Amino acid sequence: MASKNKPIRWGIIGAGGIAKAFLLGLNGTDSGDLVAIGSRNPSKASLKTDFPGARIHGSYEALLADPEVDAVYIATPHPGHAEWGIKAAEAGKHALIEKPLGLTAFQAEAMFDAAKKAGTFMGEAFMYRLHPQTQLLIDVVTSGVIGEVRLIKTSFGFAMPGFMPEHRLYKNDLAGGGILDVGCYVTSISRLIAGAAAGKPFLDPVKTLGVAHLGLEGTDEWASAVLKFPNEIIAEISCSVSVQQDNMLRIIGTLGRIEVKDFWFVSGPRDGSPGTFDVILRDGKKQTHGGKKGKPLYAYEADAAAAAIHAGRQQFDAPGMSWADTLGNLRTLDKWRADAGLEFNIEKAPKRGGTTIRGDKLKAPRAGMLGKRQITGISQPTSKVAMGFEYFPSFGGASILLDAFYERGGNLFDTAWAYGAGRSEKFFGQWQKSRGVKRDSYVLIGKGIHTPLNYPDQIGRQLSESLDRLQTDHVDIYFMHRDNEEVPVGEFVDALNAEVKAGRIKDAFGGSNWSRARMDAAIKYAGKHGLMAPNALSNNFALAEMVNPVWAGCVAASDDEWKAWLKRRKMPAFSWSSQARGFFTDAAGRDKFDNEEIVNSWYSPRNFKRRDRAVKLAAELGRTPIQIALAYVLNHTLEVVPLIGPRSIGELENSIEATGIELSKEQVKWLEG
Repeated sequence: MASKNKPIRWGIIGAGGIAKAFLLGLNGTDSGDLVAIGSRNPSKASLKTDFPGARIHGSYEALLADPEVDAVYIATPHPGHAEWGIKAAEAGKHALIEKPLGLTAFQAEAMFDAAKKAGTFMGEAFMYRLHPQTQLLIDVVTSGVIGEVRLIKTSFGFAMPGFMPEHRLYKNDLAGGGILDVGCYVTSISRLIAGAAAGKPFLDPVKTLGVAHLGLEGTDEWASAVLKFPNEIIAEISCSVSVQQDNMLRIIGTLGRIEVKDFWFVSGPRDGSPGTFDVILRDGKKQTHGGKKGKPLYAYEADAAAAAIHAGRQQFDAPGMSWADTLGNLRTLDKWRADAGLEFNIEKAPKRGGTTIRGDKLKAPRAGMLGKRQITGISQPTSKVAMGFEYFPSFGGASILLDAFYERGGNLFDTAWAYGAGRSEKFFGQWQKSRGVKRDSYVLIGKGIHTPLNYPDQIGRQLSESLDRLQTDHVDIYFMHRDNEEVPVGEFVDALNAEVKAGRIKDAFGGSNWSRARMDAAIKYAGKHGLMAPNALSNNFALAEMVNPVWAGCVAASDDEWKAWLKRRKMPAFSWSSQARGFFTDAAGRDKFDNEEIVNSWYSPRNFKRRDRAVKLAAELGRTPIQIALAYVLNHTLEVVPLIGPRSIGELENSIEATGIELSKEQVKWLEG
């Protein structure tokens, strides 16, 4: 690793044009030196002339194994950023990664998680963000000279000589098109300026509306988006690889406007020659700022990375791209792409095949990570928690979490016919098929007949659709997603027993969001007619008792009457929202009312007292309150199986850590009060 205050010894992965631009910047600073290049074509003659004096490694792996390399600059095409960023962190190397850091925010979250664990620096290389003139621009915006900022209008677009399907700017398998290549710039500057106007490092839009023209390769050749920020600033942004645009940043305020030509080059060329920008007031008067000769453009990001590494920081300071800044930028690009219908083939299951984000095959589950338990009525041991994933909009995002959960020992999955209009089940089916996961290695929860289709004759029809999407012939556990009390309970029991007899429900079934009375009636009916009785429940069960339903028809089983019923019935409870949907995080508090769902469903004097005790116990154990909330469920004397819904690797890791917390019966009772 780098010695304190000594120049950073850089290696470069990917030896294209952007790598040469970075070297130009590196040569203009005293903070680092290029010592090595990783290339898949090491015999290429131009490597020695383009990167004089650097050792040439014949593979990226060899570069990462080089003990003389402290940090790597990753300059591969976009699809390689996640794989090599993660592998760099795992090799103990700091990483400066060309924009966009990943194809999606899901990828970036996994990359930052790898760096966090490794204790290494990782930053997204938006070179203009670190240039002094960008700070000058921020200072002019915050000075009030143009009044209150109302609109941002900016473009980054150029015209290639023609359509070239194999060129990285068009090729689908290289994530071509304008949004990721140059749209990331117009998005990042808009978020930067909106943030500056609010006195913050950046702001994320509250609404993003995107469109694009998709060409013959299925990549965006020109695209536009409108962003609305919480401080009412509206940004109109556009990008292109097939259309030349004016490439002007316009920041429009109540007293005037700012115009910056080619803002990503801070108005000047890469070599550091002077660039300027103009302030144009309403009366037509013009003020020109900048024009000071500086270092080569890319020198500033090299210097900033070196400063962070020497200081032991893992990310850039503002106006550089912090981890939160990068994630916000990518989430905006994700929405822009989704609106435009742009999903690359390499993000889909057939093209990606069985490879994980690291570019390798799915690893065997690690023993001891999540631990196993034997649930009453279930044939095989399961992980302590079940993973639900109704949120994921794409296979690429879902597969990252599914891979991570499985490799950490997770084998219990919670799906439903209604989740994502069937997409979630489809993603799971594609995942287990493409990864070659054996059917007997996991336990699958299925759910069906959600309102308004909660009728007995829908059970078989929906289960057929679910099994087709899931690419399996049975679920291990099945829950009716909602009840319909206008239907005699026996009709549901009969329909479920038919599926058990057909082998499409293996071990257990029951109600999700069912009342005690209806569950009792169903059990009684089954006993009277010699049928299998409901033997599992899936209502909410959490340390915080649900005050009002999160969604219509929801039922909680956290109060004393429900606990007595579960104890008497000796029935496992598969709890959704087992951590009370953010009530035990900083999103909640006696003085916080921004999150309407949390306020409506969980705010009560009783719950806040429980939250206070969770906060206190978390401090004593060196944990977080939300981990205590999960540990409460896991350590309860009742048989409760938490269903978790992580949206990032970090959230998953947080929950996994909580599974290792052991609470005594006295501590569980104390948390309840």
